[in-house]
Amino acid sequence: MSMLRGLTTMASCRRSLTTSLFALIIFAVAHLATTSAQTFSQGECADQKIVVEGCNATDVVTCTANCGLYGTTYLLDKCCKHTGINANILAFEESATWIPRIEEYGRCTGANIRLQYVDGGEDEMGSALIQDVGENDDETTGQGIYDAYIVQAPWLPPVYKGLKSLSTYIKDNNDYIDFMDINQASRSAVSFEGEVRALPLDTDYISLGWRQDVFGNPDIKEAYKSSWGEELKVPDTIEEMVVIGERLNGRHDFNNDGEMDWGFCLTPQTNYFQAFLAPVLQTHLHECEKTEDGYKCLGANTGQNMFFDVNNFEPLIHNDGYRHAVEMYTRFIMASNCQVQTAAGVKCDRKTAFPTGRCAGVISMPGTMTNLLRENGKYTIPPEKRMDYVLEPGEYWGRRKVFPGSRKVINWNKEGRPLEDCQGSVCPLAKDGINYAPFFAEGGESYALNGRQSKPAATDAMWDMFTWLATLPVGEVPLAGTYRKSQLTDEAIGRLAEQWDNPVMAQDLHDLLLEYFRSEEEGGNTVQDLFIIGFSEYNEALDTELHKNLILQDVDKGGLFNMLDPRKSIDPVRNKAEFDRRYDRFIASLAQRYEDVHARQDGGGLNQLYLWRGALDIHPTKSKEEICQDLLATDHENFDKLGCLDIVLLKDLCQSQESDVEEYSPGTCKVDNNNSTIIISVLFGIVGVGLMGGVVYYLYKRYENYQRIQKAHEQLMEATLNESVRALYQLDYPLHLIRGDEFVEEGKLMRHEVLRNTHKLTVLDSLPDVDAFVAAGKHVLFFSHQWTSFTVPDPSSHQYECMCHAVKDLAMRNGWGESLKDVFVWVDYSCIPQANPSTQNLAIRSLAAYASSATYFVIVAPDTPHADLDDICDLDTYQRRMWCRAEQVCHSMRNGTEGMYLAVGKNVAVEPVRRDFFAESLHVFNGELTCCRLEHKGMGACDRQSLVIPLLGLYGELLRASHEMEREIGNADAIHSVNAFLSEIEKHQEEVFPRTFKRTMWRKNRRLTEEVLLFGDLIDRMKARISSGVGFEIDKESVGTLSTKASETFVRHGASDFLRHGVVHGSGAHGGVQIESAVGAMDNKL
Repeated sequence: MSMLRGLTTMASCRRSLTTSLFALIIFAVAHLATTSAQTFSQGECADQKIVVEGCNATDVVTCTANCGLYGTTYLLDKCCKHTGINANILAFEESATWIPRIEEYGRCTGANIRLQYVDGGEDEMGSALIQDVGENDDETTGQGIYDAYIVQAPWLPPVYKGLKSLSTYIKDNNDYIDFMDINQASRSAVSFEGEVRALPLDTDYISLGWRQDVFGNPDIKEAYKSSWGEELKVPDTIEEMVVIGERLNGRHDFNNDGEMDWGFCLTPQTNYFQAFLAPVLQTHLHECEKTEDGYKCLGANTGQNMFFDVNNFEPLIHNDGYRHAVEMYTRFIMASNCQVQTAAGVKCDRKTAFPTGRCAGVISMPGTMTNLLRENGKYTIPPEKRMDYVLEPGEYWGRRKVFPGSRKVINWNKEGRPLEDCQGSVCPLAKDGINYAPFFAEGGESYALNGRQSKPAATDAMWDMFTWLATLPVGEVPLAGTYRKSQLTDEAIGRLAEQWDNPVMAQDLHDLLLEYFRSEEEGGNTVQDLFIIGFSEYNEALDTELHKNLILQDVDKGGLFNMLDPRKSIDPVRNKAEFDRRYDRFIASLAQRYEDVHARQDGGGLNQLYLWRGALDIHPTKSKEEICQDLLATDHENFDKLGCLDIVLLKDLCQSQESDVEEYSPGTCKVDNNNSTIIISVLFGIVGVGLMGGVVYYLYKRYENYQRIQKAHEQLMEATLNESVRALYQLDYPLHLIRGDEFVEEGKLMRHEVLRNTHKLTVLDSLPDVDAFVAAGKHVLFFSHQWTSFTVPDPSSHQYECMCHAVKDLAMRNGWGESLKDVFVWVDYSCIPQANPSTQNLAIRSLAAYASSATYFVIVAPDTPHADLDDICDLDTYQRRMWCRAEQVCHSMRNGTEGMYLAVGKNVAVEPVRRDFFAESLHVFNGELTCCRLEHKGMGACDRQSLVIPLLGLYGELLRASHEMEREIGNADAIHSVNAFLSEIEKHQEEVFPRTFKRTMWRKNRRLTEEVLLFGDLIDRMKARISSGVGFEIDKESVGTLSTKASETFVRHGASDFLRHGVVHGSGAHGGVQIESAVGAMDNKL
């Protein structure tokens, strides 16, 4: 690892590495080469007795002095807490404030923090992270030398699963972290799958710097108006910025050397081009509603971004908006410092160009911008090269403002996404007809913890350090700029003005960030960088094609730049035809480069699309299978391009997407018929016989096709009936449960993977296993609830508290014992996989079986504010959701309502639901669905269709039970309950089991409403099947594990005698247990 170079601080006393054996061992293990370190005298170390001679937590005076620095209180109770703990942190950029902060932290806590820099800095940090943390899906990789890292968001996608989730840490320390105070763009950049993986203590964005001594110069203003008939002003749009740059270029002397100067300065980089692109391509991230005050944009995700389409991963380069941005950016560069520096064969660089005084303004990232504009800054213009004599008292020459917006935007709702004026619903967040979209490039510095190899003591020490840094003033945090809303208060800006000795610069930064830090609820429209695996490769592809092969390439080599005479470069306006020809070649080459990058990533373009949707936090989330199913319905070209045939089987989709499958691959869903071959042969034999023969053949063919279609339909219907029966007795994914005492001890709803990795889940592979489990005296509680956030199920923990109360209450009522060790809980977030979409989809397909197999069903619906919407979630909103109704029906159709309870508060006793509670729930398909609200944009099927099979099977079981009850003596209450269900269904059959439904969806940017088959005549067919005595025939050998297959009489279990049964001991049953049903033994009948 020669890329790493060391700098060690042993708590507060730096010692020579040549005399520190411990340091030598550490660096030898890490294969690190260190040159030299300063040697301090014994006297210097002796002044810091708290570390060198041992930390004394009882020395209140010393602890207060060492732990109460900068007016913060976080460390006051942590004096000597980490004495003797060693921790290593890996960073990529040096800062003079690192050493004093680490030393101060060590003096207080006693921790030994070692800071290491990556050789090669920012360019090598991404690789170093992978090398040390390891890859996401391979826990065997990663060297694990470091406990913590200073990172930027683009490096996180390949390694985030190996980084410690900070969500719980932040929650426990939020009085100090105040996470929501951090700007939204920085928070989003470090969040993956609902978990925070790094703590942002900085942010990066692009803004415009402009010179007051140029734009306020009366001579320049007069000449400008005389030449162009307009007032010279600081630009508000990219269109204005380009035109002003061109008009100033070569006409004015800004640095008093007698030579005509340029427009604006820049360093041609992909992030600066993307700052031009952002306001053209992204207008609003969520659907908007018109209000009296304008537009409120808090609806469904629009999928807008400036990189890739969230439905098919096509690069967003094939539209007029992209061309407009490239044209603006090209013209901007041709009037910039590049016309001289590039022609001279040197790098076109704002850091070397701006100090010459030849630029009217500059575009840059925040840290560099401060050094460009601040007096005595590293890249600033010296006074002799400015025109400060034109400034009024209190004015300052170097100003900063929001990056210009655009008056032209693409219309995402029209085919081809045309470029249009920014107005109305096309541009709902516009200000004075201008769409602003600040681009937060790269995301800024964040702090992450090693989640795989780091020792807990080292992790705790690093977290305390991170939390302490989060409480410090901006200027005291290494590498940090202003990144919090609270840092924009008058008091905070006053301190910054004092620190810079420049109130104008401080106020400019305040005004800029007040706009940039606006959340979506406040009308903000921040644009996120491309935070997926391959970030650097995508950027390199764009940089190569845009800068090296197009804009800055010589015209004789296919580019736009004339090296011999930059004034003769190809202009997008004057030389439009030639520009368009070379632009089209650029787009084709860029598209191919992007395809090559996709192919180099694990999982190809489809996996990249899945990651990109996750990075943008698109809801509803989709598995790769669901993405492919939607592409099958809407986009066959990208279905093929993304390799979807490796993900889905077309025949498996014949029921839910028959028309889509047939359109893509005709005949896939039709039954093979060898007679067609014979008929074709006959056809060729009778060609020419005559018109009558042709007519006869035509009529016969019509009849034969009708017969074949009819037969295929019959077989499809029978297959559906058979599948509905099979689904009653098999699980597509095992049932996972958490024991009651451990559920209560967790303190909140825990993610499935956390419980799995800590071995706290009980796994039942089949429904017969569930039967045996319950027969052995275990109690299964199914908690049904609605999520109160878009990303996590229960951020307030109100529902979790109700669940814990329900577990204890039911245990006390039923005498299960206070230990709760015979009580097992099912709740979606804990018992369904969250990280792996494929297994998650299998579990969701088993949801009906889970609900029906539980012994108790508890509806959890306390009044709880929705974390992302201005709504209260309660029993009414719960009952409106289709999936919530479906869970209730799946349980009640199998078990009745005896074991169903309602929990509405942590201090309110759970109550049994009313006996007629099922009546409203039965109307499942009248419930609300997110997919329907989104009009199935980018989706192939409606969630309604996924419920046909489980509900059909449950209905069939009700019918079977009713028919058997007519012949056998059964429990009177059970007979009444079954007949009550069937009576309610009979009265409202067309509502309970709709034959068809209206589905609105989008295909090729067109809104279509079509009538889609749902149950059709399946209910009538099920009635006929049961009446004929066919019943439910299944392959009994295909169900159960070795522990359950020996039983000949496994049937459903339960808390009541609805369709379930109690347990009767007897010698003929497996394990001494005989299981009977209220409607008779179901052995061969099944």
